[in-house]
Amino acid sequence: FQLAESGGDWVQPGGSLRLSCTSSGGSLARYGVAWFRQAPGKRRVAVACISDTSLTKKYVDSVKDRFSIYRDNANNMVYLEMNSLKPEDTAVYYCARKRYSMCGPYDMNIDDWGQGTLVTVSS
Repeated sequence: FQLAESGGDWVQPGGSLRLSCTSSGGSLARYGVAWFRQAPGKRRVAVACISDTSLTKKYVDSVKDRFSIYRDNANNMVYLEMNSLKPEDTAVYYCARKRYSMCGPYDMNIDDWGQGTLVTVSS
């Protein structure tokens, strides 16, 4: 599996972006997929996760009610819709394929990472 993110950009505070994640070498459809982010000078942290059938979605507190994770298995895509963006959301965003269909703990059972896409929120 190789994962590829896209959609990162510069946006003003309060703006919105949609990040996309797809894979090559295999389909994401049977796996949980998570989004992580790494701000400058900080460690990588979890943002959200979605199970294979979208039955389970979970978010870290800092993005709840602002971010939405969803997927289109027919087209092998997972998305992170980000609204009401704040400067503290500035980071490189990574998608990650979980080893299993469910999410489980964010940091466990991750088999593949993408290269990341940069989101910059500033005025």
